[in-house]
Amino acid sequence: MEDYENDFSEPRGTYFDFRGYLFKVLNLWKFVVLSVAFALIVAYLINVRKESIYKLSSLISVESDQNPFFTANTSISFNWGGVSGKVGKVLTTVKTRTHNELVVDSLQYYVQYLQQGKYRMEDIYKNAPFVVAIDKAKGQILNKPIQIRIISDSKFQMVIDFESSGFTVQRYTDKDKFPANFKVGEFSKTYSFGEPINLPFFNGKITQRPGATLVPETHFYVRFLNFDAVVSQYQGGVMIAPYSGSSSSVLSLSLAGSNKAKIVDYLNATTSILSKTELQRKNLYATNTIKFIDSSLNAVNDNLKDVTEEMNSFRKQNKLFDVTEEMAIVSEKLKALDLNREEERTKLNYLNSLETYLRTKTDYTKIAAPTSVGINEGNILSSVAKITALAIERQTKEYTVKEGNLIFKDIDRQIDAEKNVLLETVGNTKRTIGLNLNNINNNIARFEGQLGNLPEDQQEYLKIQRKMDISQEAYNIYLTKRGEAAIVKAANVSDISTIDEAKDIGGGRIGPNKNLNYMMALMLGFFIPMFLIFVIFLLDNTIHGSDEVERLSTIPIIGLIGKYNYKNNLVVFEKPKSAVSESFRAIRSSLQFIYKKQDKEVGKGRTIMITSSVSGEGKTFCSINIATAYALTGKKTLLLGLDLRKPKIFGDFQITNEKGVVNYLIGESSFDEVKYTSFIENLDVIPSGPVPPNPSELLMGHRLKELMEYARQHYDMIVLDTPPLGLVTDALELTQYADATLFMVRLDYTKKGMLALINAKHKMGEVKNISFVLNFYKHKTNHNYGYGYGYGYGYGYGYGVYGNAYHESSSRRTLLKRFKKFIQTNT
Repeated sequence: MEDYENDFSEPRGTYFDFRGYLFKVLNLWKFVVLSVAFALIVAYLINVRKESIYKLSSLISVESDQNPFFTANTSISFNWGGVSGKVGKVLTTVKTRTHNELVVDSLQYYVQYLQQGKYRMEDIYKNAPFVVAIDKAKGQILNKPIQIRIISDSKFQMVIDFESSGFTVQRYTDKDKFPANFKVGEFSKTYSFGEPINLPFFNGKITQRPGATLVPETHFYVRFLNFDAVVSQYQGGVMIAPYSGSSSSVLSLSLAGSNKAKIVDYLNATTSILSKTELQRKNLYATNTIKFIDSSLNAVNDNLKDVTEEMNSFRKQNKLFDVTEEMAIVSEKLKALDLNREEERTKLNYLNSLETYLRTKTDYTKIAAPTSVGINEGNILSSVAKITALAIERQTKEYTVKEGNLIFKDIDRQIDAEKNVLLETVGNTKRTIGLNLNNINNNIARFEGQLGNLPEDQQEYLKIQRKMDISQEAYNIYLTKRGEAAIVKAANVSDISTIDEAKDIGGGRIGPNKNLNYMMALMLGFFIPMFLIFVIFLLDNTIHGSDEVERLSTIPIIGLIGKYNYKNNLVVFEKPKSAVSESFRAIRSSLQFIYKKQDKEVGKGRTIMITSSVSGEGKTFCSINIATAYALTGKKTLLLGLDLRKPKIFGDFQITNEKGVVNYLIGESSFDEVKYTSFIENLDVIPSGPVPPNPSELLMGHRLKELMEYARQHYDMIVLDTPPLGLVTDALELTQYADATLFMVRLDYTKKGMLALINAKHKMGEVKNISFVLNFYKHKTNHNYGYGYGYGYGYGYGYGVYGNAYHESSSRRTLLKRFKKFIQTNT
């Protein structure tokens, strides 16, 4: 063996042992498998208990449907705006609270029909065999299930348990909530189906659902929910978006929930209410126009009645007479001029009303159509239509956007700009109408001058006749226009139509994602134990194998001692054919190489010092068996117990510890008085003796030197059983007497930090000729991880092939162990 005293080098730097970590995982594969199995079981329990979630959808179209009565001959027309504006309004309306309140209220989704399932209360909706018709004007208890027990085809029992006397009820007409009281305890009463029920917590009646079968002794539950909470749930749940980029006017409505029938009804009700609301908005312009025409028609009708009465009175007072043909022609011209004047005055009155309305009002949704009075000025028609559309858009956004938002400011700015343009146009049009009226009045005055030559009674007759003809003509015009507007309104169709209504055709389940849950469970079940093993591996500061020793220190390993369960420490003597005995003989052989390199006097004995870092690493066990191994070869051997603080070696040799090294060191006894001849041939033992108060000082005295000189003269081998090097300094005092030092490293016990201590001692020269002996070695089939994988001695002196072939086993292997061995050797 080369002189490793002159070949000292620093141990290699620290690194992460991936191979060691892998073998650690393989060693704990049962823990990983159990963790994965547990995670999969948890995922299964979640999947079977979690309520299924479904998602259904419907398609609607938003188009500008032209009224079939809009023809070239129709004098009244309404401008409804473009498709893009309607799509934006529909997208906004669906998410408004007002719209969802209408839908929830129409379907009464604040009433829940429940039945106890295997894992939870299930919403059965229309599958309940009865219907609850509540009195909306009275309160219903919130969020507390009321049990309905079917007794017969005509009877049921209502049961509810009150843990406290106070509770909250809600009145669904105005959605007001208020407190109510009832006596504590269980309420139970039998009622007939259809019988009115008036209680502090329930008001209404329960009737049998048409076509449903009532099964006696079945239990159901009715629960009333907070109206606002239900609306918020659906307001946030319903989704609307363009169906595709190429068809922006086609919208997709979708909703997710646990009951497909409720989803279907909600989506279809949403479409229906959207269509009705849009039609009402579309008819708003026509309705305002009809109201304006009706008011004008009433005024004209009253005037016509007055003129008719005046004509009848005149005829009664005066005889009938004829006028000349020339005068009749003049009268007809005057009649036409009067009609023109009346039309212009009507237009002027409309424009004056419109101007006043624009200047004094802020709600511009009630403007009548200008065409209702014969105004066909394009700029006026366009401006009125734009202002009305912007006003309706602002009104729609008030449900979703807070007042003061920039959107309102932008709309108001557009309305003001369009209003200024309209007021300017109205002013110009009024001036034009004024000029027309002046011209008409001049013509009327000229023709009336021609009639001045007629007698007064004839002039009066013609005047009354003209007024009556004008009133009748105006009445007919307004009546015609009102009829047109009513027909247009009645023929209007909503711009929102259903392309594909919501329908339950099977499927549609989107949750829970069972496969995802299983995959997550598999990942968590695998990576969590892997992480825990990783943490444990990083925090583990214990030496597990020869590879770790080689990495942490340059001190060589001289031998491996397998774990051997035996009644005492005399394994080499009593079990000479065991693998452990062979390991000690191998160490004995390796020590010869160390001794050959040393220049010692002939005839003097060799010394072996055996120490370790802490107690419990096998120093005494190794000392006894090393000494026995030498003694059995015929060498005269002395086993010297120098662990004065914790003596041990005397028990195995059936001797007492009353006298020993301590007695010799203090001069109380001679060498022969403390020496014991053991039952092992050639082996003498000197125990430590009684524990002294000053062990370090005794070991530093000259008496120990004399003892060692005497032992070298009379023995071939002297084995020194010393105290732990990591706990006390006693062992350092003994290194001067050691030709070879064996440092015990017990695998799975000795800490890595202890090797740094011995490295430092070795580097400074305090410990020389030192070698490691690995105790509690186990041969592992998984590449010998943790116990010296890759080290040459591993297969020869553990429980490997060599030991099984030539050494006796410590115990008979069971059938199960043999089967495992067969599997390992054939895989």
